[in-house]
Amino acid sequence: MSFFSSPFDSPSFRLALLAGLSKKMLAAGSKNELLDLIDNALSVPAPGGDQGVLENAARLYRSQVDQVGSVFDQVDRVGRKGLPEVWVGDTSVLASDAVNAVGRSVTQMSEAFNGGATALLTLADAIAAAQRKDEQGRGQLLEQKKILGGRDGFFDDMHENDEEEWDRLNACHFGSYAVDMMHAAVSEAQEASRVAARDLNKWAAEARAGKMGTSELSAVDKVMLADTGVAGAHTELNEILTPADLARASTRMDLLSLDDATAMERMLAKSNSPEERAYLMKALAAGHSVTEIGKFQDKIHDKDPDWLRRHLSPVVTGADSMKDKGLEQDGSNKNKDHVTFNGQLWVQGGDGSEGTCVASSTVTSRAMVDPVYALQLTGGPDGQQDDPVAFRQRLVAEQHRLHTEGEGGEKWTGMGPEGQERINDTHVGSATGTDYQRQDLNTAADRRAVLTEVEKSVAQGRPVPVDVSGEKGAHAMTIIAQEGDMLQVYNPWGTTTWVSEDDFINGRMGKASSNELPNAYSVYLPR
Repeated sequence: MSFFSSPFDSPSFRLALLAGLSKKMLAAGSKNELLDLIDNALSVPAPGGDQGVLENAARLYRSQVDQVGSVFDQVDRVGRKGLPEVWVGDTSVLASDAVNAVGRSVTQMSEAFNGGATALLTLADAIAAAQRKDEQGRGQLLEQKKILGGRDGFFDDMHENDEEEWDRLNACHFGSYAVDMMHAAVSEAQEASRVAARDLNKWAAEARAGKMGTSELSAVDKVMLADTGVAGAHTELNEILTPADLARASTRMDLLSLDDATAMERMLAKSNSPEERAYLMKALAAGHSVTEIGKFQDKIHDKDPDWLRRHLSPVVTGADSMKDKGLEQDGSNKNKDHVTFNGQLWVQGGDGSEGTCVASSTVTSRAMVDPVYALQLTGGPDGQQDDPVAFRQRLVAEQHRLHTEGEGGEKWTGMGPEGQERINDTHVGSATGTDYQRQDLNTAADRRAVLTEVEKSVAQGRPVPVDVSGEKGAHAMTIIAQEGDMLQVYNPWGTTTWVSEDDFINGRMGKASSNELPNAYSVYLPR
């Protein structure tokens, strides 16, 4: 077994090699040179993948949908019978709520199987089409090689008659065209694989209840926690516990001592709403001790769901937030959601005047993943405040603290990449169990290549900082979610909006800020 992979294993390497060969063929000055270039092109591996294997996997996914549908019918019949208001599970969940949650979970499961099957079938078709295109290109190269005939000897190569020159020039043209076909085949297969990976990662993240493997909670409790969304908002766009939260809370639950596990279960049972329970588990996922979570519950217990949303979930995504409403005069999307607490924006400097975009993005990112931290900012020391003016003072003070910690510039301007990575590790990574690593994006190809990792991270609930630039400066924002080919971006000017993958790749990130800041030049990936 070899521990070293061939450069040919990389689609990016193959693309660069084929592009170079295509140009060299057009300029080939001799028959032998052209024959060498044709042999080099033929040595590049064809796009990999087995259409039949992919289609069989898709059929297997589809076969599960009928079984899931049968389960849904049974759950639906139970739900329509009118269950009594009885308690089930270890944490005192209403039976009627549990059945409704199971129904939604089954629906999500069916959608995931269907979505996974569709992704695999689409990939199978794309791979087959790319392989056919590659085969056509290779056939054309072999045809040109046959027309050219054998290699010239030393003296033959010194003289070329008109007919030989005509054959060589034709072979240069058709050979270059054939290599371009092979290049397109690799490019199309690479893009199809990226899209399939994106969709499959997203559907895998939708298998939410299964993320909680802990034996400390009943199956009913797990389903309810996975199903709970922010009050008054579209549930699937605003689930309180992200897939990463569910997995991390489960792991931490299993590591608790007997006394702590018992105390945690008592807190969950004591909760008066599904939202309260979900925020307690989110606090556990964020790394807080059971003692700290107990103090946190004392502050939020008996609060209504709207209060919890306002104080603990800074970003709430509207159901119509992805609708394209065109652009403002500055090039930004008209369709933006404002991120506010009682009317006060979560904005850098409290009013957008300061250059603390890195620190401000980091503060909001941590508040999104850590409800204890969010409450410190919105509710103050006792967690009970509801004053937007006091919130603004705490928010700006925290932005300044992180700006200083990251060695940002004087007068609250600018921060270097080392400081940006460090404060994200310390304040966001500590709550998600990850370290951040900077990745530079110098070209559209770089941005396309990094998308799978970006989208997998945000689908799991781990924010990805993104830096953008233009002729007049640079700015830091955060990618916080993904749906299909759309990315949700938080801008520390106090807004969120959606941009397309194509916008991210091709220098149209001004839609999330302004047309003066179009280019994504780096991201910080959770590892």
